[in-house]
Amino acid sequence: MRKIAFLASLPLIILAGCRGSVYNRLNKQAESEYLQPVRPASEGRNPCWNKFAKKFMYAPAFEVPSVPGADKYRFTVKGADGSWSFFSDRSDADLSPIWNQIPPSNVDLVVEALTGDVADTVYTRSFLRDFPFDGPYNGPVRSYKEAAIRAALYNHLMPQIQNWRGNTVPDMSLWTNTYPCKIIGATIRNECLVARLLPERKENALEVARSAAAFLIAQSRPEGDPLAFFPPTYYLDTQASGEEQNQGKTMTMEATYAGNAFLDLYDVTGEKEWLERAVEIGRTYVRLQREDGSLPVKVDFASGEPVNEAKALLHPLLRYFQRLEEYSSGEFSQAMTKAERWMDEEAMERFEMSGQFEDVNVLGLEPYQNLTNCTAAPYASYLLDKKTISESDISNAIDLIRFSEDQFVHWDYADTTADGFHKFNAPCVHEQYKYEMPVDNSSCNVANAWLDLYEVTGDLLALAKAKALIDNITIQQNAQNGKIPTMFNWRSPDYNEGYWMNCSYTSITTLLRLESMTEDLKRLGD
Repeated sequence: MRKIAFLASLPLIILAGCRGSVYNRLNKQAESEYLQPVRPASEGRNPCWNKFAKKFMYAPAFEVPSVPGADKYRFTVKGADGSWSFFSDRSDADLSPIWNQIPPSNVDLVVEALTGDVADTVYTRSFLRDFPFDGPYNGPVRSYKEAAIRAALYNHLMPQIQNWRGNTVPDMSLWTNTYPCKIIGATIRNECLVARLLPERKENALEVARSAAAFLIAQSRPEGDPLAFFPPTYYLDTQASGEEQNQGKTMTMEATYAGNAFLDLYDVTGEKEWLERAVEIGRTYVRLQREDGSLPVKVDFASGEPVNEAKALLHPLLRYFQRLEEYSSGEFSQAMTKAERWMDEEAMERFEMSGQFEDVNVLGLEPYQNLTNCTAAPYASYLLDKKTISESDISNAIDLIRFSEDQFVHWDYADTTADGFHKFNAPCVHEQYKYEMPVDNSSCNVANAWLDLYEVTGDLLALAKAKALIDNITIQQNAQNGKIPTMFNWRSPDYNEGYWMNCSYTSITTLLRLESMTEDLKRLGD
């Protein structure tokens, strides 16, 4: 059961009999909230994080140097639709005085220091003033439950998945199997879900799941090794697995994907071997954890030695410890506390929600050069799903969610292809700076964080935003075979540049979550 929401006791909004009236109010609320900058450096909590940002939905503030002796500063934003200016005593003032006057468009910012009659330009910046939330958007084209079951069944029936019946190695025509923890772990989780939802397919699904799990175990480090019970991040020399920097290495957080798969398999079968394997993975994490609560982001798979000084962002591990506590009460609580402290004192204070993907080269990147929702939104969800939630947890979660929307959510697009179609299909969420593509998993990351925020605070705008993103998943889904494409672009849903099972699984579980919130959705007039 979820924690008691501090606004849960408030009565439901009395609908005026018109869905539009609810959204009119929510749109005005969103318009007001967009005037509040996201974690500006002027607060003194973190450096200026938006050096590499290309677009903003919330009024931004930049790291503009002050000029000794300047009387004031003039901020001017120019675009194809006009020019807007204001004055401030601060060189790092945010753009809220003019923000809601600027239509969605590409604009140029000029900041001038005014000393007497002299105006010196001290800062320039170009960026996209992005579309704000303006609901309602297109609703679902089928029920969330139907969409979820059809997507799970599509995965189940894939030849590469059925290959696990009678085979002990993955079918590499599904090339993402080169990332076994993430993809084969998601395969197991999908099959466990099929076994629960479709009893007539349970035997088949569990045969697949057990075979895939046995493969992960066969690939894992043996008991007594530094990375005991960890399956590898990479398998065979294909895609990123073949890059020299990844050979013989593993991403420390990746084993959580396999651990969650083993827990799912235990839940559906009751076979204790899977629970024991998951717990042992957790114990290895405890041994790897440093005194300050941190863990290295990448290590040698055989020796466990870090390959560099970079530290992992710990949201996957915290969620894993959180789940393990349901099976092994108290064993991982101290490690959780240490990891929480590191995230709070280090990651949140720097506000550096950088990507740590197994398939993206992070060597040589500057701080904040590859930010992502995939770190920020899931950590917000963790903070909002704790047994005891502090006001600081809520405040940090809101900052992370606002950041995720500001930098990665797209409610609409202005650009179109030569044929007049939008290049990408909104509402959607881009994955990261280094991969500016709308991905279903990213939509789910942010939608789930908004759903968590709604459940804790009762914020109806958060529910409306989450619904808009999840509804679009049903629209992007292939109506014939149930496939949910990983990328939401202008091509057909069957476009197969890349299909990631872990992304599909997240979409499925998110759809089922919203299905369970039917009564809450009535508050939106649906």
